[in-house]
Amino acid sequence: MHVKEQLLNLKPYQPGKPIEEVKREYNLSKVVKLASNENPYGCSPKAKQAIVDELEQLAIYPDGYSALLRTKLSGHLDVKEEELIFGNGSDEVVQIICRALLNQKTNTVMATPTFPQYKHNAIIEGAEIREVPLVNGQHDLDAMLTQIDQNTTVVWVCTPNNPTGTYVNSEKLLSFVSKVPKHVLIVVDEAYYEYVVAEDFPQTTELINDYPNLMILRTFSKAYGLAALRIGYGIGNSELIRKIEPAREPFNTSRVAQAAAMAALDDAEFVTECSVKNKEGLKQFYNFCEELGLEYYPSEGNFILINFKRDSDEVFQALLKKGYIVRSGNALGFPTHLRITVGDQQQNEEIIEALKDFVQ
Repeated sequence: MHVKEQLLNLKPYQPGKPIEEVKREYNLSKVVKLASNENPYGCSPKAKQAIVDELEQLAIYPDGYSALLRTKLSGHLDVKEEELIFGNGSDEVVQIICRALLNQKTNTVMATPTFPQYKHNAIIEGAEIREVPLVNGQHDLDAMLTQIDQNTTVVWVCTPNNPTGTYVNSEKLLSFVSKVPKHVLIVVDEAYYEYVVAEDFPQTTELINDYPNLMILRTFSKAYGLAALRIGYGIGNSELIRKIEPAREPFNTSRVAQAAAMAALDDAEFVTECSVKNKEGLKQFYNFCEELGLEYYPSEGNFILINFKRDSDEVFQALLKKGYIVRSGNALGFPTHLRITVGDQQQNEEIIEALKDFVQ
């Protein structure tokens, strides 16, 4: 059997180590996972109740169009229902975009390092990858513009960027969007949108009507705490959504996920509290870095990238033996850094003490 050539050297996405595996491997009774940017406070109680209520319907297929969630979310975002597309996490929306717009005759432009699934899916479709290095952890939008030509079909902007946590402010994004040719889809990935507190962060949904080649990605996996249920969405021009919908798998979001997402939208207070606590947690890490003279990127996400100026796998393993799972920068394009998810106050205090012991 002949598998696509581009798959032969392509590795599957490598998530953070699971808690159970680390407990077993190091004979630990307690393990704290701060690797996958999950919400340490879980999800809204309203979402939990919606999940319970939906359990009697597990024998019935979900609504493939997500009609009830679509109506509720469109009102929440103040966009039209037909301007939404749902995915099994926003990861699947990335896949849908690549399936619909990329092929061996096209190219796609992205920063590096950034969220790896843009490149991963583009490789599968056989497209040319044009990567533009970050500058001080930030997207180099001017350099990205120079990489766009008549064969470019998608350009990716991850803001806040994973793994750096940096963001593109409103002025810079609007300038960039206005200069990208109309035949190129601009994907602005805002997976961490609900954590952002920067006053100059762009309100991208307001740009949809003026820029039909703009699509925004968001998710219920991060601040809403529904990562296990895998539900995310894209916001874009209704004509574009109509054209790419056939690339979406039928029944791609579950009944349970749709119900939980609707309930989560009813609990704005929970999300706000998580955002406030996240900023307090980031401050704990900022203080730690400044105390020890460590370089870091100020973050608008729920994670922080810290430079330990040594092989990140070494620091990663030292923490693993103490029961803390983080992400080694070797897998993220930052070989001397660790990406650490912001936990609750106690988790942050504990891992900071473990890091102090190692660094000192």
